[in-house]
Amino acid sequence: MALEETDLSEDPIAQFLRWFSDARAARELEPEAMALATSTPEGHPSVRFVLLRGVDQRGFVFYTNGRSPKAQEMGATGWAGLAFRWERSERQVRVSGRVGPVGADESDAYFAGRDRGSQIGAWASDQSQPVAGRDGLDRRVREVTERFEGRSVPRPPWWGGFRVVPEEVEFWQQGAFRLHDRFRYVRKAGGEWSRERLFP
Repeated sequence: MALEETDLSEDPIAQFLRWFSDARAARELEPEAMALATSTPEGHPSVRFVLLRGVDQRGFVFYTNGRSPKAQEMGATGWAGLAFRWERSERQVRVSGRVGPVGADESDAYFAGRDRGSQIGAWASDQSQPVAGRDGLDRRVREVTERFEGRSVPRPPWWGGFRVVPEEVEFWQQGAFRLHDRFRYVRKAGGEWSRERLFP
């Protein structure tokens, strides 16, 4: 089914929310899964999957360990890219923009709503650092579990949310013979959006 410009919202966040709702209705496998691309200041890229935990006019939010390589790279460059792929819906969305931490209150509220096992894991894991076998991780989990036994688990000071504030958003609808429909929104100086169709 072709995607026409008249099918799209004037606002890319509103359009994303529409497609995200469609992806959930289609029972996509983890529709909130998104590839997060970062790079070092020298331009060495890396990419991994994270989970979208919030989206509104301010941008796209996810949570992670602030000591991780991705957090360090985002802090150094101030930029990140996101990509969503919804196979059943035959759609993709790409986002590029500035990135920075969300407020402590927002991170606290999200962390408090996580299940206890995930809260323990945030304390136990030195994300992306070497560990001497699975036993090393399991031992850390036991230690943290004992440490917080009988009380609530606070948010680690190094763990929190990041928000990607989009400068460009592209919507991609699969077409026959790879003649896909692609539309790119670009944020203008005044904060409004321009929109254009792209070749497949």
